[in-house]
Amino acid sequence: MTSAPLAARLRIPSGPLFFPVTAYGPDGPVNLDVFRTHVRAGIEAGAAAVFACCGTGEFHALTPEEYEACVAAAVEESAGRVPVVAGAGYGTALAVRYAKLAEGAGADGLLAMPPYLVVAGQDGLLRHYAELAAATSLDVIVYQRDNAVFTPETVVELARTEGIIGFKDGLGDMDLMQRIVSAVRSEVPEDFLYFNGLPTAELTGLAYRGIGVTLYSSAVFCFAPDIALAFHKAFNAGDAEGDATVNRLVDGFYRPFVELRGEGRGYAVSLVKAGVRLAGLDVGGVRTPLHDPADEHIKRLAELTERGRALLRAGADA
Repeated sequence: MTSAPLAARLRIPSGPLFFPVTAYGPDGPVNLDVFRTHVRAGIEAGAAAVFACCGTGEFHALTPEEYEACVAAAVEESAGRVPVVAGAGYGTALAVRYAKLAEGAGADGLLAMPPYLVVAGQDGLLRHYAELAAATSLDVIVYQRDNAVFTPETVVELARTEGIIGFKDGLGDMDLMQRIVSAVRSEVPEDFLYFNGLPTAELTGLAYRGIGVTLYSSAVFCFAPDIALAFHKAFNAGDAEGDATVNRLVDGFYRPFVELRGEGRGYAVSLVKAGVRLAGLDVGGVRTPLHDPADEHIKRLAELTERGRALLRAGADA
């Protein structure tokens, strides 16, 4: 665990927020050595934070023991250089159990996943996340997506809840997000963090920036950190030249990547993992019920990644 408050370290990140994949060996068990290599490489490439065992890291597929071991490994590899945030989810009792495992492993915070299966009302959701926040000393970021969708009034109450420091949106409803940001800004004096958490957040970065949301998760950083870093630098420059680079990468790399990702169920995880293998690190495949991408899709991913790098070279030569 790092000493500085998590919110302060995430507010103006020095690089992309890194969501590592979880590495598996040939027979299926977690391969901690390869996972450590993946995490270490991401930190050394310029990640501003490590979000371990979250969606890209197949939180849903990990046993509590595997989860604890992976979070501890990420904390050890970070060695305080960047904060480590761990996923936590399912029903309240299990989410609290995972939160306590993360705290014991030295994590700096939690990304609170949606509850399992149930579609709960706003009162129940508020109680769930309040109980999770109260269970440990870790700061919590609430993740809106799937069956956990919040009204602006509920997010105001979340922002007032001790231990909850931020809100990550994986829904993509810009009207709702604008109303959430406005309501919290009007009702809560303290700063509250917002994250674009769509599966390939770079694609919608400029739209989210328009409502004041500049933090985002980068799955592409897992397998093409050079492309993700170039995008992050241009996006945060916020000027005409930077936005031109953003649009060039969106048009030539990120939009085609999202279209490829849309050709298979679960590709938001398995296609990213295939990209890590293409980059030279054997992190294994995904666990069921997900499946690995078709060979043709992996070939297209390799071609697309090279096209993204060609765009970087062309920009450097311009």
